[in-house]
Amino acid sequence: MQILLSLSVALFAGLMLSRLAKLAKLPAVTAYLIAGILVGPFCLGALNIPGLGFISAADVDKYSIISDVALGFIAFSIGNEFRLSQLKKTGKQATVIGIFQAVITTIVVDAALIALHFAMPDKLSLPAAIVLGAIASATAPAATLMVVRQYKAKGELTDILLPIVALDDAVGLMLFAASFGVAKALISGHVDVISIVVEPILEIVLSLLLGAVMGLLFTVFEKFFHSNSKRLSMSVTFVFLTVALSMLKFEIGGINISFSSLLVCMMLGTVFCNVCDFSEELMERVDRWTAPLFILFFVISGAELDLSVFADFAIVLVGVVYIIARSAGKYSGAFISSKAVKCSPNIVKYLGVTLLPQAGVALGMAIKAEQLGTEGAIVANITLFAVLVYEIIGPTLTKIALTKAGDINPEGAVSARETARQKMLNKK
Repeated sequence: MQILLSLSVALFAGLMLSRLAKLAKLPAVTAYLIAGILVGPFCLGALNIPGLGFISAADVDKYSIISDVALGFIAFSIGNEFRLSQLKKTGKQATVIGIFQAVITTIVVDAALIALHFAMPDKLSLPAAIVLGAIASATAPAATLMVVRQYKAKGELTDILLPIVALDDAVGLMLFAASFGVAKALISGHVDVISIVVEPILEIVLSLLLGAVMGLLFTVFEKFFHSNSKRLSMSVTFVFLTVALSMLKFEIGGINISFSSLLVCMMLGTVFCNVCDFSEELMERVDRWTAPLFILFFVISGAELDLSVFADFAIVLVGVVYIIARSAGKYSGAFISSKAVKCSPNIVKYLGVTLLPQAGVALGMAIKAEQLGTEGAIVANITLFAVLVYEIIGPTLTKIALTKAGDINPEGAVSARETARQKMLNKK
């Protein structure tokens, strides 16, 4: 009863706050995150009434499977943006921008935080500064995708944005693995080439390979059914199965083998949408089915945010420097690279702003960084602080940028109720 009550309260809070967000002309994603904070351990959960909000961080962790599955469907949807017909137009530009802006962001944040380390070495260590630089490269695909869907964004900026966000995570994983290895070497005095080079490359290659295999199997089994409901059920089955398989971790000859669920599910969607001839219609049905799941994901993400990080002035100071440096890196990296590959003025001007949201991938990196001990705890707290800020303002900035670029048409938005009313009038 407590689980169902907590989920229903989370959904209700997210939905009702989205109405207020609409009046304030804010993206629904922002409302869901704020709803999560309100029903989380620091607000409603603090009343310690089981079922009425999330009473502790451990209580929120019980629902991590919802976040895992939601991220799987988000990555699966982003894979739909890698259709070969579309990649012929934007593939080269997206690849160059996706790699360049991530690397530039890491360099800018590293430079700022290393300088801060020398100014206050007792508050920020060199290993922590290096790891935070790599974490800064990651962009949240979930928030970006939800803003695009809510406002039905369509245009050249949207077309290039989603592939870049997907590539951004692959590049970010490699940058993090290398930086994490360097940080461990600085702490222990021993350089581990396997963890710096071999393991991150294996993770990306094996993730893409597993996703491709699952995509081909998905396409084969999908053809056994002709009804839309059964095809939808098979789609859900394969995303569940792919997310489960991507959680596998094992060791071979001293090398740790693991997978990135985002990359695996993204490749699942990419292969499916390019091989299956009815994939576009099915993707639309999956998108409608996952709407409540995504609301829960963002509300739970909001509940996970630890507001206690604001109590430490040092964390706040480093967090502010991190946010400023990362924002500068994302914008300048996107600006320079998009101009270099001759993108349109709207892309050059507004792309960097849409890459600011940060959440799941960055938090995953921060959790792994906790293996560094004291330095890892600092990394985790600063990342939490930045995610809290970025997740609240990031979706709004993305909406503004897409609107300025002409990809969102405010006048063209029509509610479902209005659409139904128009259909009834047309029948009469």
